[in-house]
Amino acid sequence: MKSDKELRLISVLESVASDNGFELIDVELSGSANNRLVRVYLDKEGGIGIEDITEANRWVDPIVEEHEPFSGSFNLEVSSPGIDRPLRTLEHFMRYIGEEARITTVNIDGRAHWSGVLEAIEGTDVIMGIEGQSYRLPYEKIKKAHLKARIDFNKKGVE
Repeated sequence: MKSDKELRLISVLESVASDNGFELIDVELSGSANNRLVRVYLDKEGGIGIEDITEANRWVDPIVEEHEPFSGSFNLEVSSPGIDRPLRTLEHFMRYIGEEARITTVNIDGRAHWSGVLEAIEGTDVIMGIEGQSYRLPYEKIKKAHLKARIDFNKKGVE
């Protein structure tokens, strides 16, 4: 579940990102009083490179500054989603059905941390398979979700 400040930034950045050929994956606000961070994850068809991030920073920075997510100074990080890609929307979850993910929810049946395979989306529920059992996680109870990084040490080279 996103804070109001994060939701406000997402709402503004989403359309500008699209207009510039990017997909806004997520916005995260974090840090302590002396080290505040605004992290903006972007992607685009075919992947995102350092030149894309440099270009995106030119329009992300003024938007974030205008909407003042923190009083005082903060650091801005514009990044690719990486191998442990955040999942924010139901469409993100749907796109990665069959992949392993980690999800943090509000307490559901005494549990808040889930790690397994994304099996399906039913209505607004994310169905996750864990050790042969399926669990129904209501989207509105999801606080944070990421794909699990998969590194295959048996492959030669980097893809």
